[in-house]
Amino acid sequence: MMELKEHFLELIRQASTDLPPDVEKRLREAYEIEDEGTPAKAVFKTILEDVEMARENSTPICQDTGTVNYFIYLPDGEKQKPYIESGIWAAREATRKYYLRPNAVDPVSGKNSGDNTGKNAPYFHFTTWDKDYVEVKLLLKGGGSENVGIQYKLPDINLNAGRDMKGVKKCVIDAVFKAQGYGCAPGTISVGIGGDRTTSYMLAKKNLFRKIGSKNENPILDEMERELEEKLNAMGIGPMGFGGKTTVLDVFIDAQHRHPATFYVSVVYNCWAYRRKTMIIKNGEVSYES
Repeated sequence: MMELKEHFLELIRQASTDLPPDVEKRLREAYEIEDEGTPAKAVFKTILEDVEMARENSTPICQDTGTVNYFIYLPDGEKQKPYIESGIWAAREATRKYYLRPNAVDPVSGKNSGDNTGKNAPYFHFTTWDKDYVEVKLLLKGGGSENVGIQYKLPDINLNAGRDMKGVKKCVIDAVFKAQGYGCAPGTISVGIGGDRTTSYMLAKKNLFRKIGSKNENPILDEMERELEEKLNAMGIGPMGFGGKTTVLDVFIDAQHRHPATFYVSVVYNCWAYRRKTMIIKNGEVSYES
């Protein structure tokens, strides 16, 4: 059990301190295309320096280390309890080692638990699958970016948005426009279409485990992602809202069947400090992937 706990702790350490290569690559590309002497260029320079220092010193990339979200995929018959116990222990230990800031507050008393644990903290989502290994996906989601997430119910008369893909595009553009200056741009925008209110958000959040620059398996949604990325970056909001050529790093969209009477569009905004990591446990061996 202690060995599993230690692996969970290492998963948190890597996610908190080591930005994934695909995200860093996109940030460096964004830095290169900004004009010299502009606030955007300076912001990207500072971001990239921070990324390097965090990795070198094994310190958090951002002072808001986010909420701890585990998405765990287990073979049929595998017990959940050891993973829950290990995930909770790791969150406490990571807080003690300063990989995480205490971010679990009781909304009734206003008291911070001090160790990132409490009711639904950390968050666990389990899925049983037919593969012969365990996969633990971790997302450390910052509060600022979570605050600018938004859910729409189509049709939306204020946006003149109907129950179609044109309406979805209007929702995404509106969400990013409202988020400007907040959420620590450039963000990665993940969109969940359909389902009910809960599953719509969940679809979008789980989609954040896609790699920056990856293609959508649905050609219609893939084209829509590229179109929205171009339009959102043309808004000129730029890094941290200072203006510039890159407002979003990427756009991810997924869709699921809905009730005939509902059409939800959930937009999840992830800050530039895109902290995700995957741990794979197979045949007694543990590996980590960004």
